Amino acid sequence: MISQELLATVQLVAFDFDGVFTDNTVFVSQEGVESVRCWRSDGIGLSRLCKVEVLTVIISTEINPVVQARANKLKLPCKQGVEDKAAAVLDVCREFGVAPKHVMFVGNDINDIPAFEFVGIPVAVADAYPEVEPHILYRTEKSGGLGAVREVCDLIFHAKKTLVGAE
Repeated sequence: MISQELLATVQLVAFDFDGVFTDNTVFVSQEGVESVRCWRSDGIGLSRLCKVEVLTVIISTEINPVVQARANKLKLPCKQGVEDKAAAVLDVCREFGVAPKHVMFVGNDINDIPAFEFVGIPVAVADAYPEVEPHILYRTEKSGGLGAVREVCDLIFHAKKTLVGAE
């Protein structure tokens, strides 16, 4: 388990999209239109982070309208087509004035490893690929697209509420 003290220091959470907000399944229509399945309760978790003044962003390798549509629905800034996730996290840190040690990155695959190594709090979803294990501090109990985002949000929210006294 990740410590309450460390969770209370989180100022920004950067999320990968595929395999984190989704279960990594993609549906493709005969017209080539993609759709994914997301966990509805993630929205409540993300709104709780806003209440404790934690910033959030999606950083995705994919360029896909479905990613932007979900980000818009959740009112999250979104960076797509990102080849170097560590550089993207650095840009977001500069933009928001947050030190990398106060950033949590949540991912699931080997292309997330540079971001895991750059941030202070690297987290993988339960069904993340084994290669990420040496690069993370915590693995969620819930799988990607099945409550992992909500789990992370709730962990941070409760730590901040308990240790910082945020409401």
